Amino acid sequence: MPHERTIFLIDGQSFYASIEKARHPGLMNKPVAVGDPARRSGIILAACPIAKAKGVTTAERVGEALAKCPDLIVIRPRMQTYIGISLFMTQIYEAFTDQVEPYSIDEQFLDVTGSIPAYGPPELIARLIQNHVKLSTNINVRVGVGPTKILAKMALDNYAKKTPEGVSTLSFDRLEDTLWKLPVHNMFMVGSRMTRHFTRMGLAQIGDIARLELGDFKRRMRREMKKQSDIQAEYYWQTARGIDPSPVVAGIRHKLKSISHGKALRSGLYRKLEDIEVVLLELVVEVCRRTRRHKCRGSVVSVGAAETDGTRSSWFGRQTQLRQPTALTHEVAAAALKLLREHWSGMPVSRLTISLGGLSDEGVDQLDLFEDRQAILRMEQATDYIKDRYGSDAIMRASSLLEAGVARERAEQIGGHYK
Repeated sequence: MPHERTIFLIDGQSFYASIEKARHPGLMNKPVAVGDPARRSGIILAACPIAKAKGVTTAERVGEALAKCPDLIVIRPRMQTYIGISLFMTQIYEAFTDQVEPYSIDEQFLDVTGSIPAYGPPELIARLIQNHVKLSTNINVRVGVGPTKILAKMALDNYAKKTPEGVSTLSFDRLEDTLWKLPVHNMFMVGSRMTRHFTRMGLAQIGDIARLELGDFKRRMRREMKKQSDIQAEYYWQTARGIDPSPVVAGIRHKLKSISHGKALRSGLYRKLEDIEVVLLELVVEVCRRTRRHKCRGSVVSVGAAETDGTRSSWFGRQTQLRQPTALTHEVAAAALKLLREHWSGMPVSRLTISLGGLSDEGVDQLDLFEDRQAILRMEQATDYIKDRYGSDAIMRASSLLEAGVARERAEQIGGHYK
């Protein structure tokens, strides 16, 4: 039998809010949340423990949070800073093990199996990491410990986040006394809908699933779900038992299959084709820039759009095969605009996406008798260099200066939030 692994899942407590409190020491004992203070309809991205104790929750609207906590201090997010601190924390973790896998901006998996002889038992390693992060960033981190990634995750969510020490362990030999006694909605990836299914099946606790034979659980799932559910059944049965063979994979880079960009729009403003085309072209520019950065070319262009007139809603997604792989803006734009013009129904557009798929590495390029594609590529690479050095808005198309353009706004954001 292979030696049991020791996996950590480390979480930065109230990550965005903790970073803002570290930046503003005067706010240390005040309720703080991260969101856009200028938009009461915007959402709360993070709230500190003091704010949470007063009822503020993540993902609720800023106006609702202020109604619960009038003295709440709402700070505009700085995504570039949060990403930088997350990467810095990765470097701290890598001082203890070379097996670090980012799970999200504030959660990272560590396999510390090989670190135990050098640093001591898992609990001691967890304390050392907590102290190092606190001294370096003033952020508290919680640590879930388990022999698999799924048990580390459930140890973090169900125990470590709820204890003053912030470190908890789930082990196979103690599951019956710990995890299995929890309500079924505490199991990873069980939302309200699956909770209702399990409740109707008489499975109120995680242990009620874990103690069943897999075949019996599959039969119950089929009766309840009224459809083929064997894959779901196997996943939940394994999760209840803590079974997860997936390793901690160092790094976050995987081979790209496609590169895409999207933008949510105020549908009331995007009723005309010429306005929608402005945004589509801006998205194409960014997709092609990212494709060149990865030294790739794509052969499949896809366009998607959500449409609504306030009463009716619809979505279309179409794709087309290019004559040859490309990362040139004008070639991708021509295909994308053609798809939009052919399939847009005429209703206002509330979301627009563009994707370049069928990626292949840069290589031999097909010559064109009527166009110097290499010269165009060199020009676009020069533009990329200017943007990389001076910012995405250092050089842009004239159409982006129109009222419909969103490129200038996007240049100030990461993932839809301010840098």
